Amino acid sequence: MMGPRPVVLSGPSGAGKSTLVKRLMQEYADVFGFSVSHTTRNPRPGEVNGKDYHFVCREEMEKGILADEFIEHAEFSGNLYGTSKKAVEVIRDHNQICILDLDIQGVRSMKRTTLNPLYLSIHPPSIEALEERLRGRKTESEESIQKRLAAARADMEISKEPGIFDAVIINDDLDEAYNKLKDVLSEEIQKVQASKEN
Repeated sequence: MMGPRPVVLSGPSGAGKSTLVKRLMQEYADVFGFSVSHTTRNPRPGEVNGKDYHFVCREEMEKGILADEFIEHAEFSGNLYGTSKKAVEVIRDHNQICILDLDIQGVRSMKRTTLNPLYLSIHPPSIEALEERLRGRKTESEESIQKRLAAARADMEISKEPGIFDAVIINDDLDEAYNKLKDVLSEEIQKVQASKEN
């Protein structure tokens, strides 16, 4: 598999993955690309096909899954979501590092592919800190918060298994976490920058 190694970011909702990815994409716009997932749900107002998601019908997505066109897929609230091999290849063909935001099932699926990404887990400093962040958003019901906290506990436990992640970054201080993320990715970033200069 030629081209830069993809990067898989995983970790509980509210750990700060999106914020860290935004900073990476701003600082290294020509180095990173974010893989656009497929979904069978309808676009929300303002969402753009091919930018926010590839919006497809269930039949089309199921065909793709059967044809082994997806690296990973899952069903949430009656809709299918997944990462296609093509979405990752398009970014790699632009000589960029593909960033994938996957849950633990997605990480396990990815390990069965030949993509050989770097696996990074982003953690909150503690479950208590995560609960504070989730409550601070004021977008979640109590039931949803409890579900997310239970998932986070499981996530953080699984990430301790040897061989699952190449690095675990504790997002206690955003600037520190971002610098650690850059340190872990520095070798891959330099390779891409060097190849673009040639």
